[in-house]
Amino acid sequence: MKRLIVDVRPGEYAVTRNVATAGVPTGLFDLTDCLVSVTRTPDELSIIAPSSFKIAGEIPGYSCEKGWRLLTVRGPLEFTLTGIMAALAGELAAAGVSLFALSTYDTDHLLVKQKDLGRAVLALRAAGHELVVAPEA
Repeated sequence: MKRLIVDVRPGEYAVTRNVATAGVPTGLFDLTDCLVSVTRTPDELSIIAPSSFKIAGEIPGYSCEKGWRLLTVRGPLEFTLTGIMAALAGELAAAGVSLFALSTYDTDHLLVKQKDLGRAVLALRAAGHELVVAPEA
């Protein structure tokens, strides 16, 4: 695996689940300086957004887990590249760090719990990757 540059983004993220028929919260796509992801399946609506964004609606099926930190592989990455997510996930698993993974057209993103961020950074650096930790605002 080639050496990757991974940016540790500032701020805390939340992973939210709602019922499949729920609407996308108003104002969510107005957030432009952070990662926002919305995925709908027949069973759920999942949203990843900064924890500071309030998703209204304590309705049945709604749950939210806060305390995630975002790590982004610098891209863009070619679609022909293989094993990037597998390598990063394997290195984190070996360090006992669970993750929530997603990919975009340009790159891969990993969310790890704040309490595991230090171990994640150490594990990825030990594997030869460059971790760039952004200062907190």
